[in-house]
Amino acid sequence: MKQILAGVLQTSYLESGPADGPVVVLLHGFPYDVHAFDEVSRRLAEAGCRCIVPYLRGYGPTRFVDPATPRSGEQAALGADLLALLDALNIERAVLAGYDWGGRAACVVAALWPERVIGLVSGDPGYNIQHIASASKPSSPEAERRLWYQYYLHGERGYAGLAANREPFCRLLWALWSSSWRFSDATYAATAESFSNPDFVDVVTHSYRHRFGLVEGDPRYADIEQTLAQSPAIFVPTVILSGADDGVSSKRDDAAAKKGFAGPVRRQVLAGVGHNISQEAPIEFAQAVLDLLGDVP
Repeated sequence: MKQILAGVLQTSYLESGPADGPVVVLLHGFPYDVHAFDEVSRRLAEAGCRCIVPYLRGYGPTRFVDPATPRSGEQAALGADLLALLDALNIERAVLAGYDWGGRAACVVAALWPERVIGLVSGDPGYNIQHIASASKPSSPEAERRLWYQYYLHGERGYAGLAANREPFCRLLWALWSSSWRFSDATYAATAESFSNPDFVDVVTHSYRHRFGLVEGDPRYADIEQTLAQSPAIFVPTVILSGADDGVSSKRDDAAAKKGFAGPVRRQVLAGVGHNISQEAPIEFAQAVLDLLGDVP
């Protein structure tokens, strides 16, 4: 475990592989943590990559430097945190690979600072930048059903429920979102420790409220959010990984999944895999990263 001052955070992260190898930053989602990449990072390190796996804001030992900093979970904050980490570690360019919140951070940096990105691996929905202005538009009943946990967290009952039941609530989401994955108690417990972070509940509930326009964001990220509201295209080479059994994302065809990408992009649907792609399909996830590195001149 290492720590570094990166923007508003004292970011904790794991590092493996040769210091002079091509850099890969692996980014977890909600409600997961760095353990989602244990096997992926091992494979990539053995292949010669330098792997950086940070705990996102609100997770594990990562902490806010200033108690007065808003505990925002908005997309602009996640992207800014990732950019700050690259700067703090003096990483000029890296492959960014993530899903859920981590995939969103990676997409934000790939869209706004493409010169820092060798390639992108993104879990469903692929183009993971939120268009908050249209968030109140209803989806199909099936898609709405999948988002019950977001609506729950919009209110004070949900805030109190997450605070009181962090581990059972998040374990329920693991089971619902990856119904074909038989994870052990020990596997879940290793990650659940990260939910004891004192900022976890505030960051999580802010994230799910901000994306629906229900709360204000941190003013320091207003310019980034304004740019993201324009749905900027992603030009960097991209691999989209989709779990066929994902209990969150609505099923979509290739054309819909690739919308928002203006550069080379391919999509791979993984049979028998749910939402936690990297932990359920580490071989395929690692190979997607290596494929992108293989395309670098």
